[in-house]
Amino acid sequence: MCGIRLFDIALAATTGLLLTASFPRIGLGFLVWVAFVPLFYSIRNTPPMASFKLGFLAGLVHYATLLYWIFGVIHHYGQLPSILCAVILMLLVFYLSLYPGLFAMVISRPLARHLPNYLIAPFLWTALEYVKSFFLSGFPWENLGHSQYNQLHLIQISDILGTYGLSALIMGVNAVLFEAWDTFSKNRGFAWKPIITVVLVIAGFLTYGTWRIGKIDKAAEAAPKRAIALVQGNIDQSKKWLPSFQYETVQRYGTLSVAALKTGPDLIIWPETALPFYFLHDEGLTRKSLQVVRACGVNFVFGSPSFSKTGQTIRYYNSAYLVDPCGKVLGKYDKVHLVPYGEYVPLKRYFPFLGKIVEAVGDFEPGRKGRVLLWGCEKIGVLICFEAIFPDLARSMVQNGAQLLINITNDAWFGNSSAPYQHLSMVVFRAVENHVAVARAANTGISAFVDPVGRLFDETPLFEEAIRTRSLPLMNHRSFYARHGDIFAIVCVLISLVVCIGSFWKKT
Repeated sequence: MCGIRLFDIALAATTGLLLTASFPRIGLGFLVWVAFVPLFYSIRNTPPMASFKLGFLAGLVHYATLLYWIFGVIHHYGQLPSILCAVILMLLVFYLSLYPGLFAMVISRPLARHLPNYLIAPFLWTALEYVKSFFLSGFPWENLGHSQYNQLHLIQISDILGTYGLSALIMGVNAVLFEAWDTFSKNRGFAWKPIITVVLVIAGFLTYGTWRIGKIDKAAEAAPKRAIALVQGNIDQSKKWLPSFQYETVQRYGTLSVAALKTGPDLIIWPETALPFYFLHDEGLTRKSLQVVRACGVNFVFGSPSFSKTGQTIRYYNSAYLVDPCGKVLGKYDKVHLVPYGEYVPLKRYFPFLGKIVEAVGDFEPGRKGRVLLWGCEKIGVLICFEAIFPDLARSMVQNGAQLLINITNDAWFGNSSAPYQHLSMVVFRAVENHVAVARAANTGISAFVDPVGRLFDETPLFEEAIRTRSLPLMNHRSFYARHGDIFAIVCVLISLVVCIGSFWKKT
């Protein structure tokens, strides 16, 4: 980085490290409130292009250390050379690092310099997070707000503003702390007004959270309850799709499900692709699976690949089935948001040499957004694996009447890395945003329950067979966020566009 002081480079890298330490598995969430102060200091008197480089470096350090586990997934399951795996990881890291780079560049523009950071930074950062959630398929993995998943009173504001409201607050606190220190160090007094303002905002968030928890807890207490059992089969990913291991897989889930009957469940949930075959098409394995269902005499939700055939065209889906105690299929949900290079190959026509990591089935097709499954008089929504990080998918199901959300996933890909913990932290917000409980069944863990205000219960250890049962409320209370979506984030985008246009066009 020619022309940039080594000290500023160290500061930008420090921001990246502090950000990563704020998220699971390290999980020091308090660090995120000061993580950007070093970056702000490094760009305080720096030209826009140099500021972009420093912001990019902060992102590079952060995303490389946050998403390191992607290398292991590609290398182990994709059977690609280490060098190619590193290149693929860094391409993703480079892309994601553009966002903090753009953030730093706009903040350092002349017009922006005339305004305090705390009046610009929260809106700009939130706008960039929102764009990142849908641009190029979207990847809203561990936004700033997600770092506070275990701060119950603070995160309740998500039912109005989504996680973006928390991200804006976190960035606002960082900007105020920097401005206060910068002003004081220049002997220009102390910035009491922005500090008092941000303290009042935090107090408002916490007060709202206290009130909201009380309201939702009362609503949950009065709501009808259903006992939900989660079955964690701990199936080795390297054996999962072997034909010789399929009967053993069904047998293991059957044994665990029979054991779960002691807890009196109304519904038993198996994870994503718990049935590693085409349910209803593979007669022998389907028969054995339905024998388990009938023997248990309760409703089941389980994951399985599926396909439909129209003429010579075959379409594959990553699906979840709802089956009644007699073995009748009550409904099927097909995964909507697919994992690039895990479940389909983007731009395959232009890059035919690129393939999927999972070769057990062909490229999946997306299902219909917002589809819910009818369970008697109740409705449930199913989020399959990666879908749980996208708030709009959960919201669309709740809009269509879902009273309970189920997340089935196979996090075996991640090994014993930080990824399963990071994944779980984002699931918490789907409950808070929509005022519904979430039941999460994972093949190798972490399986857990989340109540409608975000409390985590019965978390399972990784790579162990496990059964967990809990009575969950079926909620009909619709939050502001469930009804109106990302209004706050869209407002942040509009404000940021005005700032950007002014920063790049106005002559100063």
